[in-house]
Amino acid sequence: MKRTVVATVLLTVLVVLAGCSAFGGQSPADDPGQDQLGWEGGYWYNDSIEVDASDGLSEPELRIVVNRSMARLEQIRGLEFKQSVPVEIINRSEYRQNQPFEANATHSKWNNQVWEALLLVGEDRNISAVFEQAYGSSVLGYYSPSEDRIVIVSNSDEPKINRGTLVHELVHALQDQQFGIGGAPDTQDRQLARNGVVEGEATVLEQRYNEQCRENWSCVESFPSGSGGGSVDPGVITVITYPYVVGPSFVEAIEQRGGREAVNDLYGEYPRSTEQVSNPSLYPDEEPINVTVLDRSNGEWTRFNHDPVADTAGQASIQVMFQMNGDASGGYTGPVSDGWGGDTIVPYQNGDQYGYVWELAWDSREDAREFHTAYRDVLAGHDARAEGDGVYVVPESNTFGDAFRVTRDGTRVRIVNAPTVDALDEIHSR
Repeated sequence: MKRTVVATVLLTVLVVLAGCSAFGGQSPADDPGQDQLGWEGGYWYNDSIEVDASDGLSEPELRIVVNRSMARLEQIRGLEFKQSVPVEIINRSEYRQNQPFEANATHSKWNNQVWEALLLVGEDRNISAVFEQAYGSSVLGYYSPSEDRIVIVSNSDEPKINRGTLVHELVHALQDQQFGIGGAPDTQDRQLARNGVVEGEATVLEQRYNEQCRENWSCVESFPSGSGGGSVDPGVITVITYPYVVGPSFVEAIEQRGGREAVNDLYGEYPRSTEQVSNPSLYPDEEPINVTVLDRSNGEWTRFNHDPVADTAGQASIQVMFQMNGDASGGYTGPVSDGWGGDTIVPYQNGDQYGYVWELAWDSREDAREFHTAYRDVLAGHDARAEGDGVYVVPESNTFGDAFRVTRDGTRVRIVNAPTVDALDEIHSR
């Protein structure tokens, strides 16, 4: 689930904050002669501006809005922008034609097995296409660290902006200028955990900015963000939005623990798991267990020529798996995923056939037993029939129609997936 940009995704589970009215005002204060906190591009954070956003923003108007927004973020966060940030507004059709999310064929096939292991994207779909649909419909804007620029996606042909989206992306630019946020961790769990900091703080500062607009500042009119229409996979979007939903609470917990400096330090030592983000008391001391899967395949089944060769799902994604497969408990933590210690998913291929080995480590035997039982219940919900000795077969009519071998040994659970029962031992012999 790698991303080359930092994007703001429409959160259907969150309330979009209402905009404030447009207003006229006075000329900006004198240039202080040197860059100062709370001043950017000729505007102080508390300056009034004459901008009418009702018919869209001209280039000069957009620059004024961006400069004052930067100054206000400096005032809120106590950090200085080191340089101006180019901002472009495009419509959604333009964005869909030039989505900055790309995946090569090998990665798509490899990643298909990761999401299939989570029982979220079946064999009838390609995860890259699912991502393209999800981001094409829901991204409101993004900041590109490699290009040092912001793109706002408007659902109108006029260059209108949602204030929250602009502020959110400006936070990413500030983060990048101060700490560097380019690149991404190798595994899904580490990516979600890292983004819990990046997106979590951006969401917190966006909320604080809007609070100031309601209580103290006059703010330019903000137009509704809205989605671009189209269906979005509920399981995938629930995983994608984890950093926005849980990240703010994590960042605020760290801020309460050690102030702004503690938040700054997060960029030097990101949380290493979604378990830490969901449970801030575990950060930074409770490290995830490094789970290694020995290659026991025959000569026909091989691991992908992919870096990394394996992925880690993590507690949050595992909880979503159960949530989307019949578990009544929502959210990103729950009895079945609590006690997660670590996991590794290794995809395999044999021509145009695919499978995987998924090994999970748990904090206790009881935690492992609970997951083992719940996972077999999920398979039963997909009409799996038991073949004995931990082997289950989901019928081909099901999108997850495959053979599964599910075994538990102490605090470890291992799931082997293959197209047929015979291929289970070919992918991972007992």
